Amino acid sequence: MTPVQRAWGLRFWLITLAAVAAILVTASLGRWQLSRAAQKQALQSLLDQRAALPPIDNRQLRGQVDGAGNTQDLTHRAVLLQGRWVPEYTVYLDNRQMQGRPGFFVLTPLRLEGGDGVVLVQRGWVPRNFQDRKLLPPVQTAPGVVQLTGRIAPPPSRLYEFQSADSSQGSSRIRQNLDLAAFRTETGLALMNLSVLQTGPASDGLQRDWPVIGAGVDKHYGYAFQWFGLSSLIALLYVWFQLVRRFLRPRPRPLA
Repeated sequence: MTPVQRAWGLRFWLITLAAVAAILVTASLGRWQLSRAAQKQALQSLLDQRAALPPIDNRQLRGQVDGAGNTQDLTHRAVLLQGRWVPEYTVYLDNRQMQGRPGFFVLTPLRLEGGDGVVLVQRGWVPRNFQDRKLLPPVQTAPGVVQLTGRIAPPPSRLYEFQSADSSQGSSRIRQNLDLAAFRTETGLALMNLSVLQTGPASDGLQRDWPVIGAGVDKHYGYAFQWFGLSSLIALLYVWFQLVRRFLRPRPRPLA
């Protein structure tokens, strides 16, 4: 075997090894995305089951919150609550969007009727005034006992901020983030370890076009399709360039 033939043989096996490794890696990533999709599908089924259950009222809500304040099993359950707003502790979370428009999420504690307990309610969204960024938009807060529909939801997601959350406590009604435990200490309210997302049509100057609850199953199926497609493409390119073309390549005729 000539040096050229040995070089071509080594090149062939190196390309084969790289192709096999790439196919295995991309195929395993596709299978991992399918497993994630199966997990998210199970979560989506659980969310759908909870959404179909009857709404929880004040008494049931107190009864289902254990002594440690755990409420994980109640997330996304519908609620029908009665209570009185505590408007002096209303907070406006800045840089929040609804339908692509920047503004505030308005949060107000609700003191439940018929016993102890306060829940933090994400009441809705309002646009901000860009000419005067410190001017709060008008929001109506009804006095007396009110009834609201909603669902139990995680607190609003945290956004990046340069200052710590503790440094701005009590300094302004406009805040970047709100930590429930710190807010409980700040206000002295007996806040439950949960948040309620108020639903229903727009009212009190607030919009409530909240995103639809979803576990993101389709996203993982899309990623799996991409990984399996890449794995198939690598296999096809390898077969074409390293096997088919090598077989079809004309061989030099021996000299007479």
